[in-house]
Parts: sequence; structure tokens; C-alpha cells
Amino acid sequence: MPRACGMRVEQIPLRLHNHMARTVIILHPGALGDVVLAVPAMRRLLARFPQHRSLLISNEPIGRFLLECRMVDAWIPVQGAACTDLFAGSVPASTELGCWLNECDCTVAWINDEGGTLAAALRCCGVREMIIQSPFSHELQAIHQGDRFLETIGETAGNGSLDGQTPIPSHLMERGQVHLERMGIPFDRPIVLIHPGSGSRRKCVNPEVLALAIEQFQGEDMCPLILEGPADRKSVAGLSNLVPAVPVIAGGDLSIVACLLARSVLYIGNDSGMTHLAALLAVPAIALFGPTDPERWAPRGPHVTVLRGAFCVCLSWESVAACSGKPCFAISAEVIVGAGKEIARSIDTTPRNPSQYALSRPDSCATVPRSFSLSMVTT
Repeated sequence: MPRACGMRVEQIPLRLHNHMARTVIILHPGALGDVVLAVPAMRRLLARFPQHRSLLISNEPIGRFLLECRMVDAWIPVQGAACTDLFAGSVPASTELGCWLNECDCTVAWINDEGGTLAAALRCCGVREMIIQSPFSHELQAIHQGDRFLETIGETAGNGSLDGQTPIPSHLMERGQVHLERMGIPFDRPIVLIHPGSGSRRKCVNPEVLALAIEQFQGEDMCPLILEGPADRKSVAGLSNLVPAVPVIAGGDLSIVACLLARSVLYIGNDSGMTHLAALLAVPAIALFGPTDPERWAPRGPHVTVLRGAFCVCLSWESVAACSGKPCFAISAEVIVGAGKEIARSIDTTPRNPSQYALSRPDSCATVPRSFSLSMVTT
């Protein structure tokens, strides 16, 4: 990561010109899942500016991952000193970021800019057009969070072809493959990747249910692996104690996670950033929902199956914490495995080996629109 002082913008190699090309800047301070939900909106925005260079200001690791996927031309961390200057209403001291801002025709910032401090700083930097709005704004009408990102830039769901899956570039596949081979991860058996964590443990299904599902998948000669994200230690420990022989994969490096997802025939996870990443990469996925609303937060795609117990009637997170029965998470291992078998019947369960991937910024949005729907919702 670039150091906060003397910040350097990380960027993919580009041919230099006598003067910097016009630019588009996207600022998104959200976590992994929030940024993934905004990817369709990012694609639509960048398709409007096919000749411009693009800069993403976001958290790591998703910002670095999207840079390495060639979705944007450059990335800087939102926690850097240059962004601190912007949020304080000042022109950033960073010369490099200043060049991006001076040549900027459009900046989209998915943030609450109460008082207009950020807008004032962007105007001082010479930004011609700006869209600054929180995706949680009460002014937005769309229900699904991904559609709310689209609404902020004047787009609606389903009117373009840029909302689909993201291929994994070959260089990331190779990097992840080397790492996984060193760990002795087998690829001669179908991999089922289970992510037991989430941003909040209140959004996590009972680990005993996942342990029973793992045992049943093992009985089907599949190879279950447990994925551990940066904040999943307790959730992973709870599951790993029940199935100690199942390997645990650290998911701090998204290139390794992406490679593992590409090699998996099935992903199972809660409402989490990893689940949204699996959906973005078109991995057959089972998303387990409890207190959060799938109509608002579920990942999209014909390859996604959403499972949920009873409709959650808790009115707040305090109510969720106090709820002992958790009827919204009444999802049995048999239902999970049954959904997995249904997916297996509809796809080739040969271990996935995508090797020709390249993601570049789309040149236009003139291709046929693709619509998505949830495969299954149980109540």
C-alpha cells in the first residue's frame, strides 16, 4: 500500500503522452461487499468516458484487486493523507493526485458530504462535473443496494450489458495457483468453498449447520475448504473446531481468493463481502441470509441461490442480538446440501480451470442487456 505521506498513485503501465489524458475519478470508502455492489455502476460510468483515464479511491484489498483486474487505470487508498485533505475541504498536497483532479471531467463520490466540504474542495481542484451522494440517502428510490449505486449516476438496472460477471485476469490466476499448490490444495476433486464469517456475527448461520453440510459434501467425494476473511477469526474457529480436518485458507489476498473461487464448483457463505465477490466472479454460490433483507442485499445472478429461514421480524440490531430462536436462520444442512446438489446437476462439476481471462474497461454499452434473477428463495 502507498505510504500516507509522499503518496504514490498505483497504476497499470500505460503509454505516456505529452500531457495527461482527461480523467474520471471514483471515490468509494465502503467495505468489500459495498464496493462489489457498486461495480455495475462503475462500469456504466466508465463506459461513458472510453477515452479517459480512471482513478479509484477506495479501501484495500478491493481497490487493489479491481486495479489488477484492469477495471480502472489507477488506485489510491482512501485512508491516505491526500484524501484527508479533500475531506477537510483543502486542495490535496499530493502533486500526483492534483494532476488527476486538474484533468478530471467527472468525479463520482459515494459518500455523505454534509455541508458540501468535499464538493468545495473538488471545485477548487478544477473538477468539471461531480456526483456526490451516499448510497444510503433517503432521496434514492431503488430498493436493491446495487440499483441505488446505479440511480446516483442516472442509470437503472437492466438497461445495459455491463452488470454481469467479472473474469479473473490470467496473471492473478497464475499467482493464486502457485500459492494454492504450495499449500497442497487438491484440484483433482470438486472444491466446495465455505465462508462462515461476515461483517457481523449476527449475520452468520450456526456453525453446527455448516459442519453437518461439510460432512455430507465429504460423503459426496467433494473437497470442502474453509475461507477465512480478515475479520472472521471467531466464526472460522467455531466451525474449524467442529471439522478440524478441513483446511482453512486465509483470504487476505483477493488474488488468491479469486483463484480459489475460480477453482471451486460451489461457494457457500453468509451475507458478506466474500459472497458478493463470488457472485461477481460468476461462481455457483449459495448465499445464506438471516436478519438482513435479500431484496436489498442479496448478490445477483442466475448462478446465485439464496436460502433463508422465516422472514425476520426484528426491528433493530439490538432486537436481533436479543433474539434466541433465530427463526430467520432456520436453514438446515440438508437444505444447503440439497441446493448444492441441484446446482451440481445443472453444471459441469469437473474442477473449474479458467485460464484465458482478461478484463479491460468496456468501450461501449451497446451490447444486448442481460437481466438477473435469484434462483431460489426459501421461506
